[in-house]
This record gives sequence, structure tokens and C-alpha cells, in this order.
Amino acid sequence: MAFPQPKPADGKIIIYPPGVKEITDKISNDELVKRLKMVVKTFMDMDQDSEDEKQQYLPLALHLASEFFLRNPNKDVRLLVACCLADIFRIYAPEAPYTSHDKLKDIFMFITRQLKGLEDTKSPQFNRYFYLLENLAWVKSYNICFELEDCNEILIQLFRTLFSVINNSHNQKVQMHMLDLMSSIIMEGDGVTQDLLDSILINLIPAHKNVNKQAYDLAKTLLKRTAQTIEPCIASFFNQVLVLGKSSVSDLSEHVFDLIMELFAIDPHLLLSVMPQLEFKLKSNDGEERLAVVRLLAKLFGARDSELATQNRPLWQCFLGRFNDIHVPVRLECVKFASHCLMNHPDLAKDLTDYLKVRSHDPEEAIRHDVIVTIITAGKKDLSLVNDQLLGFVRERTLDKRWRVRKEAMMGLAQLYKKYCLHAEAGKEAAQKVNWIKDKLLHIYYQNSIDDKLLVEKIFAQYLVPHNLETEERMKCLYYLYASLDPNAVKALNEMWKCQNMLRSHVRELLDLHKQPASEANNNAMFAKLMAIAKNLPDPGKAQDFMKKFNQVLGDDERLRTQLELLISPACSCKQAEVCVREITRKLANPKQPTNPFLEMVKFLLERIAPVHIDSEAISSLVKLMNKSIEGTADDEEEGVSPDSAIRAGLELLKVLSFTHPTSFHSSETYESLLQCLKMEDDKVAEAAIQIFRNTGHKIETDLLQIRSTLIPILHQKSKRGTPRQAKQAVHCIHAIFTNKEVQLAQIFEPLSKSLNADTPEQLVTPLVSLGHIAMLAPDQFASPMKSVVANFIVKDLLMNDRFPGGKNGKLWSPNEEVSPEVLAKVQAIKLLVRWLLGMKNNQSKSANSTLRLLSAMLVSEGDLTEQKKISKSDMSRLRLAAGCAILKLAQEPCYHEIITPEQFQLCALVINDECYQVRQIFALKLHKALGKLMLPLEYMAVFALCAKDPVKERRAHARQCLLKNISIRREYIKQNPMAHEKLLSLLPEYVVPYTVHLLAHDPDFTKTQDIEQLRDIKECLWFMLEVLMAKNENNSHAFIRKMVENIKQTKDAQAPDDGKMNEKLYIVCDVALTVITSKSTTYNLDSPKDPVLPAKFFTPPDKDSCNNKCYLSDETRTLLLTGKPKPASVLGAVNKPLSAAGRRPQTRTPGLETGSNISGNSAPNSPATNRGREQNSEVPETEVSENEEHPVILLTVVPTKTDKKDEPVRNKEMSSEQSLPPQTSTERGKKRTAPAAGSENIQQIPEEKKSEETAAPVPPKARRGRPPKAVSESNSAKNADTNKPSGRGRKRVAANQESPAEPETTTIKVPKQQETNVKRAPAPRQMDLQRIQVLDSDGYSVMELESTPESSAEELDLFKSCESSQNEIDNPELAEGSFLKVRRKPMPKGRRQRL
Repeated sequence: MAFPQPKPADGKIIIYPPGVKEITDKISNDELVKRLKMVVKTFMDMDQDSEDEKQQYLPLALHLASEFFLRNPNKDVRLLVACCLADIFRIYAPEAPYTSHDKLKDIFMFITRQLKGLEDTKSPQFNRYFYLLENLAWVKSYNICFELEDCNEILIQLFRTLFSVINNSHNQKVQMHMLDLMSSIIMEGDGVTQDLLDSILINLIPAHKNVNKQAYDLAKTLLKRTAQTIEPCIASFFNQVLVLGKSSVSDLSEHVFDLIMELFAIDPHLLLSVMPQLEFKLKSNDGEERLAVVRLLAKLFGARDSELATQNRPLWQCFLGRFNDIHVPVRLECVKFASHCLMNHPDLAKDLTDYLKVRSHDPEEAIRHDVIVTIITAGKKDLSLVNDQLLGFVRERTLDKRWRVRKEAMMGLAQLYKKYCLHAEAGKEAAQKVNWIKDKLLHIYYQNSIDDKLLVEKIFAQYLVPHNLETEERMKCLYYLYASLDPNAVKALNEMWKCQNMLRSHVRELLDLHKQPASEANNNAMFAKLMAIAKNLPDPGKAQDFMKKFNQVLGDDERLRTQLELLISPACSCKQAEVCVREITRKLANPKQPTNPFLEMVKFLLERIAPVHIDSEAISSLVKLMNKSIEGTADDEEEGVSPDSAIRAGLELLKVLSFTHPTSFHSSETYESLLQCLKMEDDKVAEAAIQIFRNTGHKIETDLLQIRSTLIPILHQKSKRGTPRQAKQAVHCIHAIFTNKEVQLAQIFEPLSKSLNADTPEQLVTPLVSLGHIAMLAPDQFASPMKSVVANFIVKDLLMNDRFPGGKNGKLWSPNEEVSPEVLAKVQAIKLLVRWLLGMKNNQSKSANSTLRLLSAMLVSEGDLTEQKKISKSDMSRLRLAAGCAILKLAQEPCYHEIITPEQFQLCALVINDECYQVRQIFALKLHKALGKLMLPLEYMAVFALCAKDPVKERRAHARQCLLKNISIRREYIKQNPMAHEKLLSLLPEYVVPYTVHLLAHDPDFTKTQDIEQLRDIKECLWFMLEVLMAKNENNSHAFIRKMVENIKQTKDAQAPDDGKMNEKLYIVCDVALTVITSKSTTYNLDSPKDPVLPAKFFTPPDKDSCNNKCYLSDETRTLLLTGKPKPASVLGAVNKPLSAAGRRPQTRTPGLETGSNISGNSAPNSPATNRGREQNSEVPETEVSENEEHPVILLTVVPTKTDKKDEPVRNKEMSSEQSLPPQTSTERGKKRTAPAAGSENIQQIPEEKKSEETAAPVPPKARRGRPPKAVSESNSAKNADTNKPSGRGRKRVAANQESPAEPETTTIKVPKQQETNVKRAPAPRQMDLQRIQVLDSDGYSVMELESTPESSAEELDLFKSCESSQNEIDNPELAEGSFLKVRRKPMPKGRRQRL
């Protein structure tokens, strides 16, 4: 290529510096370079003040800008020329020697191209390139270009060149000169064009940023330096793209959000005008666009040092609004952002909390899941970042309807607990903040899902008590965990060990079946066992198939069976268990199959049955820990547990483990420690120690003779003079572990039976307990001696005599310490009778008949068997409860159930409507417990129908829960047991309907067959039962129930077949039932799947010669029944949420009167009786009130109005409920009356000075048993009253208007006509948690808990809990049999049919 030759500039002679020859194209490149270097040296040495030299070398300066040099192919020549030109611009500044714009453009484009040489720092010419850059930056030579039309092209090329050549080998000076050069152009120019801005911003987008990090840093620094100047240009760019939507203005339009993010990180001031535009974009109609903006703002707000939320509150609030966006990905992005925000900006947690709360209930599973992840992630980084409210959201999600969400919540809480409680990484304050987690996680074991149970077991083994800890550390962790758990969590943990032990038993029995010869029976038994095991694994359907496969492998592989036998053997240690699990999984693993569902299922099984926590060494460590607590050398206080609590909890823990791991206790050291516990003053500690001996001491007699010789005197002493519970356990312990038990028991029986003295009742309770259990455990040996004790002492001296007058406190229930010793002795006497009978299990001597007559007489006399009026109301309540529970216990034995007459059954049933709340409560729980174990006949389930009359909402809801649970148990039993189909009459829940109909027909309140109010009560009781039965129309059960009721109308009442009025009542109840069935079901008229069978004990065979088609209800009555009084939906619908006495102030209960559990803010358990919706987590404030609270009695004088008759009492006198109503003594059954002031139920006071007037005057009405009407006017109440008819005996009536027993409220009520002026205070409102009911036991010593999902911790009651093992429940009364039992009969009241 031919290059132009150098010519003289403008005809002037070019003068070269001294020593420099003429520069022409004739010389070689080397010579050219040599001469140019001398020229460069000359220009470098010149300064701006050398005017003569400037004029002298002006032609040379012009010559160097010629095409020959600018387009020279030699890069060294070009570099030297560029250096000369840069110096020329410096020397001739501020005016350049070049006047042509085109020439200037060519020169600057030429210089820019030379700057590319900066890229190679190792080049020998790099210093000259650096000099060129430095010169240009210092002189700001490129500012000359501002006057050129093509200025932008030059500057863009310069910026692109500099950004392209910058690299990590450049030092700080190079970067500074580049910055100086570019920043001067930006800051001194007329503005930054979009293309020039793009040349800077393009280095910020991720694609370029990752390629050249130095260019990114250079652009970032440049923008920081020129922020104020360049901000309007940036604002204009984003305005064009974001607001006007002109994406064509720049190639970077599609990267606007990335650019905003980077610019914000560089300097938030660059985006001062852009942020309002983002608020506009947040409200876009395009979901994807909103999502992009949300992602951007999430990064901006969540950045570590970002102050955007505080500086731009409107944008922050607008962003928070996107948490409620209709677009799911937007909400999801917001939730994910919250985690970074919580960690980087704890001050914004308050703003986020409310929005996260809403999202924790989001319909999308993924969002609820991410809310948990967000909170847990922040909590694991620093617990102070999450407040209690946020942790509460995670707690709620442990009950989510989706397994993935529940699992995340549970695992997250477990991780927090392990980090802050076990490892104490943030101190005691943080540990206290999450201390509730252990209780909550264990409460989840109450859920019905097997997945939940398995996860709780896994969490317990890995997080609560990590199994990989050393034995001593592991047991210390378990010891203090158990001591700090709430009662419901303790119960859940006990249940967990019980379930694991049961599964081990199933596997052990399966292995035993493998040892037997193959047969059809053996195969069937093996199949049944496999089905039982599969039920305890996730996804029972798949589990069945996998267990069949596992069973085949066991049959083929003897070594595998050996490993499994070792794993479940009582002698297996924790370390051996780990080895066995590894060996079994290794054998079943398939290397070619990475995901093996079969192996995963087997692992689930192995994890449940492997003893990873407890072995002999572990028990020994636990005992040592307990010894340290006894000695006072343990770290109890540091662990937040008092020494007494630690000792008691340690014994309880050992007691539970004695059931599941009895062989691990067999050591002299362990038993020596337990003997020390027996000598402690704490009664519960001694009781637990005795029970541990009972469960584990089978080899003491042969292997540990010294322990035996020490233990026997202690057991004798406890059975004679210990507490009742210690006596019971001592007797059972002797019976369980000694071979000469007959001798031992006789040594206890003889002195106790001879020392019984009714004049010292306080010394009778323990002997009666011991005698009763001895008679039950050894009936053959002690049946005859017990007959004498029962006849001569129990009945004659104790039960039939009231030696000491009871206190007249006016209350229906008193705490244990206020119950008279005589009544406590009588309660134990009743239990002794029952235990005696249960031991004999026969009625050859007719003792059971006599006992049942005695118990019935006690119910008829309302607890006052002697009718001497010496006994207090509260003591009568205790005796009524004892009698009712005794009949329930006897009914569980088939030989005694057969002799219980329908009248006695009805008397027993009416206890559930007793006037005392605690009697109703405890009786219902005992009934539910026995029915749930299928120990009581089906007819006793009908008793729950009477709960529809209960005035307390919680009791009705609890009864419905019991029905649901019992019906579910029976249906499941029928499904799992094919042989059960032969006993459908006693198992099928629908067969309870005939018993219910018969029971309601004999309801003492049902006196007027056409009284609409009484019929409504009957209808409510029927629907209370039918609603649960008809919830699912399984196998056309609606038609089956209808057929049963129709068949009853073709029979007669077997109890009184010739009584026309009684049969009419029966048929009326049938018609009410048919009315309810036809109104609630659409399939009732289909054919019944089978022909119902009616119980012959209650109904006569149908008369085939006649057909009863008569309808006993008029059309008008049926209409009124269906429309006049709505069913109590508020009661039945309240099952799944806690109930509260709203609007009434709470009242403190005395410890003995605590009858309802409270809801804790930390954990609110749900009931296990039904599978509630998992998202529900209603929490209400604690309220401590009791229906039977004592209130002062206020005497109120009612002034009569003027009437024609002097003695006519005041009618409809109005008074405030702050005043109380006169006591009610009797009423006709079924009468509707004005409700007395709430609280009158459990207080009765009879004026002593007006007994004669009471007999002469009409008897004032007494509160009717059962639930008060929903709305009855005063006039109707008066109209239905019939005060001339006395009250029937046999059951106490429930006080009216107990819808929610409450303290007096300021309301005005009507008072019916009364004779007496005594008044009663209202009972306090009862706060009940339907999910967990705690009650006093029949003897007043215990608290019973209906199995429930605990979300709340119950208060510490001074009563024992009922989560005892089946061995512990033998304590139900047993009765003596004998025709010598004579009961004084009392005349039966008119209107009640009773036969004793």
C-alpha cells in the first residue's frame, strides 16, 4: 500500500530539533523511529512558555499530523507520533495548532487507537503508552473535541477503548488516569449522550461484568465520581424506558432492572429520580413486569447497607403491598426477599410481620413453605432477628394441611431448639425464647397422620435428645428435658415410647411365626401381623406391599433374621442397635438402584424399633443423675429445674421406661437407688419407685436376695400405712414379683381386716384400698374372708351409717382437702366392693345383685343412703359419682352386665345429667374411656345422647367428640377384624339407636307426651346421636337406621310391656326419630342393607298378627319440632375451637376446683379425637373460673304487690342479676321455667326458721335437669309450671341456664313466683379448652385427661395425671357379692318407674 509522502506544512520550512535529520519516506523504519524518538524528547522537554520554540516547531507539529504518520503501518512509529501529538496539544494549549475539524477528528481517532496498546503491560513500549495516557488525562486534551460536530463518535470510541483495555495487570495509576480522562469529558462537556452513557453502563450488566471485572470497577468508580453530572442523563434514560416504554432508545433497555440494581449499589443518588418510576411499575397490569420490579426492589431494599426503605417510605409501602399480589410468583418473590431483609435490616421486621402473617395462611403451599424458610433462616443466623410473633407463624404451620409445609415448620423449629437450647449458642435469654419448641414438637404426636408421628420420633432422636451423644450426655439431656416438659408433652413422649415398644412386639411376634412350621393358619397370622406393622409406617398401602417383600427376604435370609432378632431383643445396647441397622440396610441395598423405595420403607421400620436411646448403661446413668439430685450435687438449678421437680420427673421417667425396657433395670445399683427413693417423704416419688419395682423386679427374688429382704418390709409398710396409691402399687408389686405372694398378701390382709374401725375414718382409706386390690388379685384365697368384711363392716358399719355430720358449705363440689374422711372412706368402700366382684367374676352367691341394688339405692337417694340429712351436698356428689362409676365398672364384666336391669342402667345413665358439673365431667370421661377400649357394651354409648341436655356448652361439645371417637374406633375395628362381623349387634355403631330410643322414652323429664318443649328436648337428644351416626351414609346406613326405628314401633317395651302409657312414649320417641331422619337424609327411603336385630332385653319380639302404622305426632307438632327450635349448631360446631366465656371477667379458682384446662400462648394443642383442619390455630386468653365456685349467699327480701289474696307471692318481680334467686327445691319434670341466676346450680341454702311454712306453702320450682330452652318467655314458663308434682328421685337435676356458667352480669331478669327469700350467687364462667379436658377422678385424687392434641400447657394441678398404663387402671371398683346385702328401700315418687 502506498502511503502519502511527508510534505512541508503550508509551504513553510520544517525545522527539526538539533540532531534530528529530515524525516522522509526514504528512510528505513528503524531510522524513522530513531529520529521520532528525538522529536518526542524535544516536545517532552518543551513547556507552554517557550514561545520562540512554539513558533519554530509549528511546521513540524503540522507535519506530524500528516497522513504519512497517522496512517503509518509501523506501530512504533504511530506510538511515537501519538506521543508527539499529545505533547503538541499540551504545549499549544489552550489553542490547538490544528484548525481543521476533520484533521482534529482524524488526530483524536488516531490517538484513541494508540491507547489500545495499554492492554499489554509486559510490552517494551508500555511506558510510552502510559505516558500518552497520562499526558492526555493531565492536559484534558479530549475537551477540544467538544467543538467538533463528530465529538460523540470520538468520545464513544475513547470510552470503549479504555473499558476494553483495562485489566487486572494495570496498577492504580493507570486506572486513575483513565478515570481522570473520562470524568473530565463527562463533567466538562455539554451533556452525556445516550450512546456515550451506554458505553459506560454496558459494563454493569451481568454478561460484561463477569467477563471483565476491572472494566466493571472502572465504570463503577467513574459513575461515583460523576454522579451529580450524570444523574439527569440516567434519569432521562430510565424515564424513556420505564415510563414511556421506548425500548428502542438504547440497546440496554432490556437490562434496565439489572442496571438499576447496579447503579443503586454504586450510589443511590444516581437513582433519585428513578425510584418514583419504579413505584409506577409496581402497579403495572402485567404480572411478569411486576415480578421483575419486585425482584429488583427486593435486592435494593434487602441490600446490607441499603437505607432505601427509610429514605423512600412511599416506595417501601408500595412494595409491601405486593405481598398481597394476585400473581403467585410475585408473592413468592416477596416472601423470599423477607429473609434477606430480616437479616440485613432487623428494624424492618415490624413492617414485615403483618404481611408474613397473611402469607403464612396463603392458599399456595409453596408460599406458606417459603414463609417458614424465611423465618427459620433468619432465626438460625441470629435469633434476635425474629420476634415471637414470627416464630408463632412457624408454630401455626406445624398443623398445616400440607405435609411439606408441616415438615419444614417442624424441622425448622427443631433446628432452632438444638442450636439455642441444647448448644446454648446465644445464652440463656435466647434459650428461654425458644424453650416452648420442645413441647410444641411433642404435641404434634397427637396428630392422626403417621407421617407426623414418624417425623416427631426422628426429631426427638436427632434434635431434642441426639442419639449420637455419649451415654452420660444423652441421658442428662433426656433427664432435664423430661423434667421441663409440660404434662401434655410428657404424655406424648410416653405415647411415643409405647408405640415404638408395641411395634417391636409386632416384629418380635413376626419373627416367632417364622420359627414355626409353615401352615395356612401360620400364613394367616403372619399376614395379620404384617398388616399391623404396615399401619405404623407411612403410606400404609405401599407399606403393605413392601412389608410382604421384606417378610419374604426374612424367610430366605437366616442371617438377616438373626440381625433383626438382636435389634429387638431386650438386651440390645444402643451401639449394637446402630450396627444392626447398618448391617440390615447394607444387605437390602441395591447399588444399581440409587433410589430404592423398598429400602426407605425398611429404614422407617428400623428407625422406629431400634433402641437408640435406652439400654442398661443409659438406665444406670439416669439413676446416677437422680441420685445427684437427691444429694443436691446436680446442676438442677442451672438447667432451670428445681431439685424436687427433677427427682419427681426422674422417677416418672424411669417408671415409663420400666414398661418399655424392663430388663435394663436389672442391676443391684439401680435397685439400691430405688430403695432410697422409697424412703423419701415425697409420696409421688415413693409411689413411682414401687411401680418400677413392680414392672421390673421379676428376677429380684432369685438374683438379688438382699434387695428382696429390704424391699418386703417396705412394701408391707406402704400397703398398710402409705398413701392409697402407694398401697395399691405395693399390693400389685408383691403379687407380681414374689412366688410366695399368697403368704405375703395374707400377712397384709389379716391385720388390716381386723383393724377396720368406722369410728376412725381417716385411717380407713389405705386399708380399704389394699384389701380391695388383694381381693381382686387373689379371689380364691380371700373370697370367703372378704364376704365377712363386706357384710359386717363395709355395708353395715360404713355405708349404712353416717357417724359424722358433713359441712354445710352449700357447694356441690369441694376440693379434696375439704372432703370429710368418712366420705373418702365410703368412696373407697364402694371401690372395694367392685374390686371384690371383679376378682370373683361370677355371681353364684348373688352378691352382685345385692351390690347393684345398693349402688342404685345410693343414686336414688342422691348420695345420702341413710337419708339422715347429715351429709353435705358436696359429699353426696362424691358418692353419686362413685356409685355411677362403680356400675360402669361392673358392666365391663360380661357376667355382671347380664344382671344389670334396664332400670339400673337408666339410673346409671342419668349420672351424666347430674346437677354437679364435676360429676358429669368425670363420669363422661370414664364412660368414654371404657367405650374407647371396647370394654363397655354398646348400649352405654346411648348415654351420651343425654348430654344434649347439658347446660354447659363445653360439656356438650366434649360429649360429641367422645361419640365421634368411639364410633370411629368401632368402625375401624370392624374393618380390621373379619371375625367382628359375627358380633355386629355389639359393635356396629348404628345399633346404638334402639338403646337411645329406649333410654329417652324412660327419661324422667319426658312426662307429657304431647308437650312440645319436652318433645323438642327429645329431638335434640336424638339428633345429638344421629348427627354423628349419619355424617357418612356408609352402606346405606340411613335406611338401616330408619328400618330399626320402624321395627321398634312393632314391638313393646320389655321393661313394661303391659304399660300402655310407657309404650306410647316409646312410639312417640320413634316418631320423633323418624321425623329427624326424614328431614336430614335424602336416602332414608332406600332398602335397608340388612334386617336389623333389636335387643331382647329392651324390646319384646314383634307381634306378627298386628302392624303399628299409627303416627303419634301431628303434622303441626312435626313442623314445630323441625322449625320452632333450631338445633344447637353453635355447640356442635364449636368442637374444633377453644371456647371462652366472652365478656365476663375471669375468676380465680381454688386448686381443688380446677376442672378445665387453659390455653397457653406458647402452645395451643388440638384434640386428637378428631382430625381438625391443620391451619386452624385459634388462641384465646386464659380464663380460670369454675362452675362450682363458692359465692356468698345474699338474703333478698321481695316486697309483694297489692293483690286480692294476702299471701299471694310477688309475680314477675324484676331484679338485677347481681342479686341471686331463691333456691328451687322441686319441679315437675320437663317443666319450662325462668332461668335462675347463673351460679345457683351448686349452691343451695334452706332457711332454717321456716320449715313449717315450707310444708304448707306450694313447693317452689326446682331447676330442671337438662339444658335450658333456647328462648322461653316468662309467660310460657309460668304457663308450663306445675309445682304440685314432686321431684322424682334417683338423679340430681342440672341447674337451668348454664349455657356458659358465669359470674353475675348486669342484666335484668324475671323472677317467677317464689315463697322463699334466700338467694344464690351466679357461678363463674368456665373457660374450657375442648382440645384437652382435665377432671377430678371419682375419688377426688386424680386429674383425668381426655386424649387430646395439646397445643396448650395445663396448669399444675395438685392432682395426679391419668396417663397410667393399663396395669395401673385396675383400680376400678370391685364389688362384693352376697345376698346378705340389705338395702333399705324408699318409696318411689309418682311418675317414675323404678324397680330395685
